Amino acid sequence: MSAGLSDASWSTLRVFVAVYRAGSITAAAADLGMAQASVSAQIATLEKRLGYQLFQRVRTGVIATDRGRDLAALLAGPVDALAAVTGAASGGDHPGERSMVIGGPAEFLSEVVLPGLVTELPVGVRLDARFGLADPLIEALETGQLDVLVSSVQPRRRGLRFAPVYDEHFVVVAHPRWADQARHDIDSVPVLAYDAQLQIIRRYWRSVFDRRPTRLRAVALVPDLRVLARLAVAGVGMTVLPEYLARSFLERGDLVRLHEPDVAPLNTLYVATRRGGPVPDPILDAIRLRIVALCRAA
Repeated sequence: MSAGLSDASWSTLRVFVAVYRAGSITAAAADLGMAQASVSAQIATLEKRLGYQLFQRVRTGVIATDRGRDLAALLAGPVDALAAVTGAASGGDHPGERSMVIGGPAEFLSEVVLPGLVTELPVGVRLDARFGLADPLIEALETGQLDVLVSSVQPRRRGLRFAPVYDEHFVVVAHPRWADQARHDIDSVPVLAYDAQLQIIRRYWRSVFDRRPTRLRAVALVPDLRVLARLAVAGVGMTVLPEYLARSFLERGDLVRLHEPDVAPLNTLYVATRRGGPVPDPILDAIRLRIVALCRAA
C-alpha cells in the first residue's frame, strides 16, 4: 500500500468508493449526506496524496481512470467490511444508513413496486422514491441522481444497462352506467385523460380502432392514472388504464370494460441501472433483483 493511501482517513476512502459507485460527485454527496464541495475536496486531497488522477469528468458525472478502477477494486471490499463492523455504511444521512434512490412512473411504483420493496430492504438501507416522466428520469439515472429506474421507454443510453420486466396491457373502462351508450357509440362517452394531447387514449384508439379519436370530448385532464380511475368509478366518464390499476375495480364491478379487443395495446417497462465497474455493489444488485421479481410477479 502506498504511503499516500496509508495516510488517508476512513472517511476519505469511504467517499472515494461512494463516488466510484455513483459515477457522480453530486450523487455521492447526496448518498453520504455531505456537501458536494466537501466530497470534491476529499477526492482532490486523495489524488494529491497518491500522485495520480482517480476520476475524469464527463457530461454525465465522472468516470474512473484505470488507476481509479484498480484502487476501487482494492478498497471496496475492506470499506464495506469496515462499514458493517462499525455500523457506518457507505451512504445515508446517519451512521448505518445508505440511501438508494429509485425513480419511475408514480402509479406503477406505488401500486406494484414500493409495497413489496420497502418491506424487503437490506438492513441499513433507506429508500428514496422519485416520480416523473421517462426522459428526465433517464437523464437523472445517467447523472447519478438515481440508483435504479423503472422506465416506460427503452433507456438506450451509453453507460446504462436495462432489461424488460413488465408489459402494461391497457383497457378502456368506465362506470357501468356508460356501458349501453358505449356499445352504440363509444366516442360519445365523456373522456378522462392524462393530458391535453390524450396520448394514452390516442394510442389505444389508433391501435384498436385503427383511427384517430377526433370526436372525443375530454371533461377532465389529470396527470395521475389513480385519480382518473377514481373519477371513472364516480361515473364521470371513461378512461384508458393499465390493467394492473384497473383490475381491482373491475373485479368488484365498480368499473366495466367498454371494449374487448382481440389484442390489448401494451407498453413494455424496463428496469435500468448504470453499468458498474469491476467492483460489485451487492446492495444495489439485491434491490434491482427484487424490483425485477416484483414486476414479473405482478
